[in-house]
Amino acid sequence: MGYSSPVQSEIMADLELSTADYSLFGSMLTLGGLLGSLVCGKLTDCISRKGAMGLSNILFLIGWFVIALSKGVWSLDLGRLVTGFASGLTVYVVPIYIAEITPRNLRGGYVLLQQLMLCSGIALSFIAGLVTTWRILALIGAFPCMIHLLGLGFIPESPRWLVKVGRDQRYEAILQSLRGKDVDISLEASEIKEYIDAVNNISEDGLLHIFQRKYAFALIIILGLVVLTPFTGTNGMLFYASTIFESAGASATVGTVTMALIQLPLILLGVFLMDNYGRKPILLGSVFGMFIGCLSVAVSFFLKEHELLTKYSPYLAFTGILVYGATYPVGMGGIPYVIMSEIFPMNVKGAAGSLATTASGCCGWIVSYTFNFMMDWSSSGTFFIFTTVCIISLVFVYKLIPETKGRTLEEIQESITHTLH
Repeated sequence: MGYSSPVQSEIMADLELSTADYSLFGSMLTLGGLLGSLVCGKLTDCISRKGAMGLSNILFLIGWFVIALSKGVWSLDLGRLVTGFASGLTVYVVPIYIAEITPRNLRGGYVLLQQLMLCSGIALSFIAGLVTTWRILALIGAFPCMIHLLGLGFIPESPRWLVKVGRDQRYEAILQSLRGKDVDISLEASEIKEYIDAVNNISEDGLLHIFQRKYAFALIIILGLVVLTPFTGTNGMLFYASTIFESAGASATVGTVTMALIQLPLILLGVFLMDNYGRKPILLGSVFGMFIGCLSVAVSFFLKEHELLTKYSPYLAFTGILVYGATYPVGMGGIPYVIMSEIFPMNVKGAAGSLATTASGCCGWIVSYTFNFMMDWSSSGTFFIFTTVCIISLVFVYKLIPETKGRTLEEIQESITHTLH
């Protein structure tokens, strides 16, 4: 996800790409993610959580090698599309898998660890992109995929998925290994078995079943989060950070490195706070920080366009981007997927996950493709639009998002859908 920002000028010069060409390349990640999201739920249910992660790593490797060997725009876009498809699978299956194997009192922090790893990868991409070529950086991107692919041989399958597909003889042994040999798992194992058997008997695993009234609140929650998040400017900030720093008159190198590093301590703090203070307070703090960041960048560009306080406007943009980059991954970057992994029962989780990630992919593609054109139209106007969406997001989170910390998946899903009464 951090690849396109540090290599933009080098790729455009090396392959003689126009702004439109590079905008298409940048947006191919979200377009591929959209295609992956169409099948992620069903695929993950059919070939297992581990199987979906394995497939995504194979596709990542193919995509990165195609990018590294590209001689023109078409192969470059194809490689980006394939890595995007793999991302569409990963963004769904990893939080689902983590949520299904962890105990209730640690679930939120463990799922947010994915966001910490993602931010670490982006930081590595930003920094490595400053000291290496775009082809070498693509090969660096392939390295963790190899590690993950090999590591899948050493992790267990989700016990909840095993129950769902009727492999009951294995799930208790796996659950025992996950909790520790001296832990009594009898109550948790029976709750999982009874609940999943109940929802399996409902037989509602098709996409159309998700639009029933009893799932309406859960759908509003997750679709609201995944649709609003891209329109706060996340893909624009992430994919074109270097360009934004340069446009604002700030140092792209200093800004990119600082943005990469400032995220890590805050997201690590979020991992520890998630299960103590809950999802909602952290989400509200994240959105408020994104609002401050977007507003600062918008005001900076406004001052620059009207030649007001030109000495200080770059510092305002610099600070705004850093505030946005630091607060986004702690909340809106990861918590929507924590919530998505918690609120839908097993019988519709695949369909709901595909719908949510498809909606996120569509909105993300729109923002990532149009961002450069919007900046050409009006830099300040672009960020004032993002600021407005941040305000809407703040109201949405405050009014509608429920707290899910400290409850089992079965308790959360039953309280939201009321399917078992």
